[in-house]
Amino acid sequence: MSRIGRQPISIPKGVEVRVLDGNILVKGPLGQLQWGLSPGIQASIENEKVSLSRSNDSAKLKALHGLTRAEIANQVKGVKEGFQENLEVMGVGYRAQIQGSELSFSVGYAHPVSIGLPKGVEASVDKQTSISLKGIDKRMVSLVAAQIRSMKVPDVYKQKGIKYVGEILRKKAGKAGKK
Repeated sequence: MSRIGRQPISIPKGVEVRVLDGNILVKGPLGQLQWGLSPGIQASIENEKVSLSRSNDSAKLKALHGLTRAEIANQVKGVKEGFQENLEVMGVGYRAQIQGSELSFSVGYAHPVSIGLPKGVEASVDKQTSISLKGIDKRMVSLVAAQIRSMKVPDVYKQKGIKYVGEILRKKAGKAGKK
């Protein structure tokens, strides 16, 4: 069996997990999420733990077994604690601001660039250079963070762009001059 898939998921206090018609519904203090089970994957809830099993050992089902377990574990953690991604805008004149339900960036282009925030993801901007994204769905929070970062990927020569907080950028030396 899958090493990840066979591990049971413990359900903390305040979180409710139900299996309904091939879907798993996770409800907690921060909200609710659901995940559709693939054909061949079964879920059972016993002793405040969710266990997953699969019907056969095909390669695709093995992969889905571990994926489903990881997604449900993330949903349980998300409705209890939530997820957060932090980004940093680096560069002279580079800044971010919130305009309604959109994030607007000035990152060296001739015009400001805006990204709409999907439902369930909240953003806050500190000092125009620090962006914090919060939400209960890890996939959505990470996806929005990746979209923001891809707008202006950090430059390895000038150290300008949008990067994750804690991401280490190795500065490359520029072109050597003539002697």
